Amino acid sequence: MNGQWVDLEFECLPLRAVTRFDVPMDASPVYEQFLLRVKQAISKHGSHNTYYVHRGECTYHLTNSREIGSVILSFEGTVLTDQDDRKAKAVDVVVDLKQETCPWLTEPVVDFLAESVRHAVLVEFDRYIAAGDLERTEQRIRAVQAKSDESDGFVGMYL
Repeated sequence: MNGQWVDLEFECLPLRAVTRFDVPMDASPVYEQFLLRVKQAISKHGSHNTYYVHRGECTYHLTNSREIGSVILSFEGTVLTDQDDRKAKAVDVVVDLKQETCPWLTEPVVDFLAESVRHAVLVEFDRYIAAGDLERTEQRIRAVQAKSDESDGFVGMYL
């Protein structure tokens, strides 16, 4: 454990950086489904001041033991920010129970923790912005897009 009350991690895709919606012919079914979820997020929330968080995990440690008392929830969805991209304003994420070591865990507690994940994402996204990670992510996307534009859309496999 790292000393934090909640362990939360995610990957972030600024939706304004998504310029194409076609699925590559050689895309895996998992990647194809991901692209469809991103497209749905853009249809629902637009691409301005919206970010798609994916591969998200939130771990709650309910005891001081590594063997018992942990609940891990996965999440994926959209974070909406203010006009200046300085503060997270709302989240629209799907949260699922991924793993647990709590024999006493009940469905109402899972529901409570899932709602808590939504609040934790808001807090952690503000930290993400403050750390400059949002700007670095956008710079990487601009670089990849520039390479793609220079090579008529082909950058290479598995990027």
